[in-house]
Amino acid sequence: MGLSNLLQKIEDKEYRVGIIGLGYVGLPLMWTFHQAGLPVIGYDIDQQKVDKLKNGIPYIKHLGSEMMEMLSKSDRCEATTDFSHLDEADAVLLCVPTPLDHHREPDMSYVEQTTDTVSKYLKKGQLVILESTTWPGTTEELMIPILEKNSGLKAGEDFYVAYSPEREDPGNPNFNTAKIPKVVGGHGEEALQLATAMYDTAIVQTVPVTDCKTAEATKLTENIFRSVNIALVNELKVVYESMGIDVHEVLDAAGTKPFGFMKFTPGPGLGGHCIPIDPFYLTWKAREFEKHTRFIELAGEVNTTMPQYVIDRTMLALNAHKKAMNGSKVLVIGLAYKPDVDDMRESPTFKIFDLLKKVGAEVSYYDPFIPEVLPTREHAEWTGHQSIEWNKEIVSEFDAVIISTNHSGIDYSELSEWNDCIIDTRNAMKGVKPKDEKHIFKA
Repeated sequence: MGLSNLLQKIEDKEYRVGIIGLGYVGLPLMWTFHQAGLPVIGYDIDQQKVDKLKNGIPYIKHLGSEMMEMLSKSDRCEATTDFSHLDEADAVLLCVPTPLDHHREPDMSYVEQTTDTVSKYLKKGQLVILESTTWPGTTEELMIPILEKNSGLKAGEDFYVAYSPEREDPGNPNFNTAKIPKVVGGHGEEALQLATAMYDTAIVQTVPVTDCKTAEATKLTENIFRSVNIALVNELKVVYESMGIDVHEVLDAAGTKPFGFMKFTPGPGLGGHCIPIDPFYLTWKAREFEKHTRFIELAGEVNTTMPQYVIDRTMLALNAHKKAMNGSKVLVIGLAYKPDVDDMRESPTFKIFDLLKKVGAEVSYYDPFIPEVLPTREHAEWTGHQSIEWNKEIVSEFDAVIISTNHSGIDYSELSEWNDCIIDTRNAMKGVKPKDEKHIFKA
């Protein structure tokens, strides 16, 4: 099928979008195309996700139940674990993990395996788009050779390839997938034209760039910017604390400047699927060109030390109460990496768990969004641990409480009344008057 015919299918809302990976990126993307009137088909190796989608059962809390119910009842939406149905889609979008391995180098196994699967069912005229964050060159240096070798088809002639990075911010009430501009880079002008036309049906704005590697670099740049600036305020927090200065008050005051300053806030470390990982994709790729990414690596060093800083502050807080860390009962509030979501990927809370356990503390957690720790790639030992109940009798029994994630639904005034040793990493206790100098510690 020629390009003009494919563009006409998009205009007629007959262009079927296939999405591989129905998680925090793929599921909202499926919903967005569905809302735009395009038929969608989702693929995932997790049968439970597929079954829940078919039955309208939510499995990502912040997305709500209404969306799932509408998708389950729609005749324009399907979901399957059978990847032989990939040839039923006009476009195939890959939304799969791109983690780091134990050597902090890119783990491209999910992209490689998924691309290999796509290649087995690739058909002429099909559009393949990678949405996963990765190093510049992945689409053309890694994916296209796999697609061409296994299918016998030629990219740019028989099928189209593009890259468009996801920009999800789970739980953000102001920006959903449809409202976030979409950067698009294509392998050739026709691929760019086709991918842009498809995204134009559902996204507020598309931003075409020269090629795939430019789009790949754009996503890395966005998250490197955040990583470096978060590292800066984390470092300032440690320095100002030693001077008896409240870093949050400083940042609030600096934030009143209407130009030349962008406010970032410190915390217990980095979390989520992007900022702790993505910068190191560029660091790794830069070595190929004999370049040293000093800012990126320094930011990584600062951010990865923050959980230990939290532990050090907790020790000081316990010492003020004449208690040792070894044997103390410590409650950590917040397992999610950010407020008001159930997303615990790369959460710094896990590192805090590990460090507390290492020094002999008895660790529990409370998170209204995550009642039980589900299996993860890096923290299997915590699988099955359950959130405590939130009441005075239980919370007051802990020797210390660390606020790792500042969920908005938690009553921090109530917490102040229930416990006498609170370590606040998120400025959640702002406005709460401490009982004495031993009550609330900033970390």
